Amino acid sequence: MSSGVAAHRDAKKLVRSPSGLRMVPEHRAFGSPFGLEEPQWVPDKECSRCMQCDAKFDFITRKHHCRRCGKCFCDRCCSQKVPLRRMCFVDPVRQCAECALVSLREAEFYDKQLKVLLNVLPLCSVELLHLSLEDQPGRESETGGATFLVTFGNSEKPETMVCRLSNNQRCLILDGHSHCEIEIAHISTVQMLTEGFAPGEKDIHTHTSLLGSQPASEAGSARAAGMCLQYTVPGSEGAAQLKLMAGEDGNASKRPAAAWLAAMHKATKLLYESRDQ
Repeated sequence: MSSGVAAHRDAKKLVRSPSGLRMVPEHRAFGSPFGLEEPQWVPDKECSRCMQCDAKFDFITRKHHCRRCGKCFCDRCCSQKVPLRRMCFVDPVRQCAECALVSLREAEFYDKQLKVLLNVLPLCSVELLHLSLEDQPGRESETGGATFLVTFGNSEKPETMVCRLSNNQRCLILDGHSHCEIEIAHISTVQMLTEGFAPGEKDIHTHTSLLGSQPASEAGSARAAGMCLQYTVPGSEGAAQLKLMAGEDGNASKRPAAAWLAAMHKATKLLYESRDQ
């Protein structure tokens, strides 16, 4: 992709909504798949009491709308101003207590897991990746993410590739001797591969559905070992699939790949929530 096209897709603009200032994509089609749309506010005329404590609104008890759920509350039940990055707000916005807790948990994704997904590779890995791209003019040379053994479809031979999330958060980019880009919005199914370490037993590999599993950091003795994806390819019938198994980086460590998988686990949960909005 040329730098001009990439800049066009990543362009943003500042807009003012009833809820506050938002920095949104210039073109809606290029927005982050993890984003949420602003809710419709409950009309003032339909809300005479706080929807949490049932306090009656009057000249003293004023009504406020939660910027995340759109419901109407009194000041006591909707006093917190919390960052709401999934709606692209520039400043912290007023939210009810329940929504504020959710937004604070999501802030961890943007402050920690998202940085892991976009993480810059160690220099030795960057040099190896550049060597694999020398024969492919026009290929983006941006690097980040982690190293995996990638198996496409029914292929029996995995390929060592670096997987990262694109800067606009819309694509998974896999680079090695070949190149593949998968639109996040086209991913239909995600399964995490975990391995546990029971005393006296060998590593146990299990397939766990995304929504029923725990992030690797919360799964006790289990840790993320890989990920299986099913996704659609524009213009093709049926679903394509690939499997990523944690590979060793330039320091012979699988930790970056395991951390990347745990971060992708959280990212996919947010993606499902966005689709269910």
